[in-house]
Amino acid sequence: MAAITGQQFLDRLRQNPPTLYIDGQRVEDPTTHPATRNMAHSLAGLYDLQNQPDLREKLTYEENGQRYPMSLMVPRSQEDLARIGEAHRIRADYSLGFLGRAPDYMNANVMAAGAGAEYFNQCSASHPGSEKRDFAANMRRYAEFVREHDLCLTHALTNPQVNRAKQASEMPDPYIALGVVEEREEGIVVRGARMMATLPIADEILVFPSTVLKENADKSRYAMGFALPTNAPGLSFQCREPFDIGRGPEDHPLGSRFDEQDAFVIFDDVLVPWERVFLLYDVELANKAYAATDAVLHMAYQVVNLKIAKTEAFLGTAQSIVNAIGSGQFQHVQSKVAEIIIMLEIMKALEVAAVAGATVNEYGVMTPARGPLDAARNYYPAMYARLPELLQLLGASGIIMMPSQADREGPLGPQIAKYLQAGNASAEDRLKLFRLAWDMSMSSFGGRQSLYEKFFFGDPVRMHTALYEVYDKQPAVERIGQFLKRSEKPQVAQSQSEGVTA
Repeated sequence: MAAITGQQFLDRLRQNPPTLYIDGQRVEDPTTHPATRNMAHSLAGLYDLQNQPDLREKLTYEENGQRYPMSLMVPRSQEDLARIGEAHRIRADYSLGFLGRAPDYMNANVMAAGAGAEYFNQCSASHPGSEKRDFAANMRRYAEFVREHDLCLTHALTNPQVNRAKQASEMPDPYIALGVVEEREEGIVVRGARMMATLPIADEILVFPSTVLKENADKSRYAMGFALPTNAPGLSFQCREPFDIGRGPEDHPLGSRFDEQDAFVIFDDVLVPWERVFLLYDVELANKAYAATDAVLHMAYQVVNLKIAKTEAFLGTAQSIVNAIGSGQFQHVQSKVAEIIIMLEIMKALEVAAVAGATVNEYGVMTPARGPLDAARNYYPAMYARLPELLQLLGASGIIMMPSQADREGPLGPQIAKYLQAGNASAEDRLKLFRLAWDMSMSSFGGRQSLYEKFFFGDPVRMHTALYEVYDKQPAVERIGQFLKRSEKPQVAQSQSEGVTA
């Protein structure tokens, strides 16, 4: 099948719907349900991009006579990485960067894990009956399966937020957190819950090990990696309240199209076939899986390109507001827009540095440099809150006083056209623009984005700690040591003195 069309995605979603619950009711057909249909069709549009004649070469690659998504290509050179990055940005532009879990995010994970499948052989060697459990082969086959069918994946990483002071095994019920209940001839049975599955209207869910699994023992029922269809028996998704509330794209330009939904995932004694298991019981291997396969770096590379697109959208919206209301001559306005420019250029520079410093890893995969990506992963969550604030400061009360499309077409339409026009824009154009600024910065959709960005990669303090631990600080320390050991004697002055004496 290879690179699919939007209609193929919708047909697949309709035929095999995930087990979703929203507002206490089962979503029978995500392609028609009011809370999910617009997002489903937006995803279909994203798949259609890769089949557009003008974008096909940029969003897909050819192998053995078939075309596949660029995000699933194993990069062998810096040029390959640059092509993948361009594809990430084109896809991100489709949603102005507000679709955090577009399919290419998990594609980056699967690509890297599949290329580094030998890592999972260590688990096979330590697992009883390893002659039956070739986890590396399972991972390799699954990556190929995702590529051949151009699947849309979601994932769930963390345990429920019940008691952070205790380990999963110390909870009142040891299966609050997702764990292995038993092994059977046909597979493992898992029970518990995981947070947070963004974009649950997906074909499959990938449950990879948590990178912060805290267990005293080397072996743990909570250490696992597997993949399942989102409609597997016993698997269900409880979604949050929708942000798509049925308003049109003129009133809710982002929320009406890109509410990707978030859910916690419930596993009620779900059977995972052995061929879908990639890792089991080994805590150390589980905690190192993302880093050891370099999946974390390829995922971060996708994210950096996504954030570049998102920051460009903030810049474009901010300057459009300035242009519309004629405020560009004021220095404080220029200063606010300059802040966005600085953030954008920093992110673009980090992306360039990640590619320029890329090296081939032990699995033969050209991997972006870790330093720039780690900097981006810590910088952007800390700075993002400033972007919606800047829109609010530039738009001020204009982002509050926004009659709807129905109002513009109602009895007071002529008055709205007269009193809410801008110096350089009609009332209709001005209100469309300010509605976008509102949805980016103040609506329920925008508020969720702010929190989501803050914790996109995890707890900020833990992120700083991880950066501190992994970053090689020794060369800088040695440089200072060498400087302090240098002779204080000014060699040039000594030579001049000798010359005078002579």
